[in-house]
Amino acid sequence: MSDKESSTRERASFGMIASGALLALILVVGAVVYFTGGDPNAEAAAPPPQASGGTGFAEPEVDVLGRRVDIPNNPVGQPLAQDPSKQRGPNDGDWLTAAPVGTTASHGWQRVYGASVPFSTSDGPTRIEGGQVVGYAHTPQGAALAAAQITYRLNARPADRDLYTSQVRVSATQLAAYESALSANRLPKQQPEKVTRYFVASDAFKVDDYADDMAIVRLASRGPVIAGKQTYAAMRLIMVWDSGDWRLKPSTTTNAQTEFVESLAGWTKW
Repeated sequence: MSDKESSTRERASFGMIASGALLALILVVGAVVYFTGGDPNAEAAAPPPQASGGTGFAEPEVDVLGRRVDIPNNPVGQPLAQDPSKQRGPNDGDWLTAAPVGTTASHGWQRVYGASVPFSTSDGPTRIEGGQVVGYAHTPQGAALAAAQITYRLNARPADRDLYTSQVRVSATQLAAYESALSANRLPKQQPEKVTRYFVASDAFKVDDYADDMAIVRLASRGPVIAGKQTYAAMRLIMVWDSGDWRLKPSTTTNAQTEFVESLAGWTKW
């Protein structure tokens, strides 16, 4: 097979799996349920571990789309120095449409547990607490960053109970369903590299609604080419401002949370 044919097949595979990865985040009464076709506790299939703790970065790598992704020495990720003066305010014309600062620079996208997640220098995350990155700005940009961070981390490590209980706001019934899934060994501790390699940086985001206590955010990631047109899988996420930070709130409806769009016009590219 030629390099060109290999690249074409890789991109086609990416389109199907990346969009499927978004669809794989199934919220059944709040429980995140994944089906990888293997032992959910099979550590041998996990991505190579990053250095434990520490600061700084290893050599950057390239994702399946040929884009740079940085490798933090701390497996949780490396929050960046912040410049709050770069945050937008409600009186700014691009309050809902501006991108957070720093995501297009070095270290703006970091591979954490196999998934690419965004770090800004304006809207967080600002620090690590209890093994989780926290401290997102009370802005539309902060909500978008938190949406991408929490969703992709949950996709990569479904059985991370600390993440689920601290950064996802669920009812007692939803928590019970998640605990049941954990007890039944239905949630892998770490998705294998053959899955996480497709958890690459989303292409854009869109804030559909914003208030001080809630933001409705959509993340668009490259999907398959249909009838010669590039499509994007857009996932709708509800974020709530709770205890001084953004948390993911699973939908309690049965409405589809993912759709395919053919254009990113009107979306905000990171």
